[in-house]
Amino acid sequence: MTDYSAIAIAALQAGLTTLMEYLSAHVLTCLVPAFFIAGAIAALLKKETVLKYFGADAPKWLCYSVAATSGTILAVCSCTILPMFAGIEKRGAGIGPATAFLFSGPAINLMAIILTARVLGLDIGIARAVAAVTMAVVIGLIMAAVFKGSDERCKTGPVAVAQADPEPVENARPGYVTGLFLAVLVAILLIATSSLFEMLPKAAIVGALILLAAFIMKAYYMPEEREAFLGETWWLAKRIFPLLVVGTFITGMIGYFLPVEWVRAIFGTSSPLACFLASVIGALLYMPTLLEVPIVGTLFGYSSGITAPGPALALLLAGPSLSLPNMIVIWRVIGAKKASVYISMVVIISTLVGMLYGAILS
Repeated sequence: MTDYSAIAIAALQAGLTTLMEYLSAHVLTCLVPAFFIAGAIAALLKKETVLKYFGADAPKWLCYSVAATSGTILAVCSCTILPMFAGIEKRGAGIGPATAFLFSGPAINLMAIILTARVLGLDIGIARAVAAVTMAVVIGLIMAAVFKGSDERCKTGPVAVAQADPEPVENARPGYVTGLFLAVLVAILLIATSSLFEMLPKAAIVGALILLAAFIMKAYYMPEEREAFLGETWWLAKRIFPLLVVGTFITGMIGYFLPVEWVRAIFGTSSPLACFLASVIGALLYMPTLLEVPIVGTLFGYSSGITAPGPALALLLAGPSLSLPNMIVIWRVIGAKKASVYISMVVIISTLVGMLYGAILS
């Protein structure tokens, strides 16, 4: 007789294990810097600057080229990108460029592309890079076309805020200061998540950058600006973080019930069904930055020839960009309609790209 209580306990333990691994590996080094970056974008960055590069009226060649390639410098996962996405969306970015940025952030991580090429092969590494950039632009254009009317608020209406969202108070500080402050915060994120440094040098560099950021904030920003920055950071954190915790826990439970051997058998060809299932499974599973490569290579058996090239590429495209926690937060930030279209586009286009790649190699 099946012991359902034992199964339930094991599933709960799997969920807790996944959650603890996520919290220990990502909160301090990834999410905390990301929340501060998002707070700076929302409180300190001029609305005109965001609209220049991400607004509905920005030249398409400019906003989509910036949005679709921004992920090359951000070593972020599907959850860490969310605070930054919420920040630019709140600041008035058009839905097209904003969702292109949302997809590209984790999908076009330069370190992940290089690791893919070295571990899984140069051909799939190049295919992943080209497909990810193209997908970011296509998804953004589709979102902009479907929800064209919703961007009117970026031109005429106020930006939604937690309590108040005043434009930064103009003072005598040089115009480059906000850009420098954001660059320091991004550097903290990149160094904290980098594997190029040992723990002690990494801690020293991050500590020095934190002191530099604190000096810039103290020296160049007025008290009300500092208050707005910290208020926006806290508002985004308390809005997003609980959803990530719940979603990550549920993802761990799903992973416990995932029939890995059965999945491996299905992924043996680049058929439409195999690529579609790979996209759906990739969308549900949480794949930390850089770990998608061993997950696809080892867990799903691409390196040993069990998984075909099509499903492998579909996993590499949908997996880093989506996860159950990510989808829950997107649903909350941009609403059910936009979230449904965005998630569907990622899954469908990942499936089609996987099929095309499989057909080319067959």
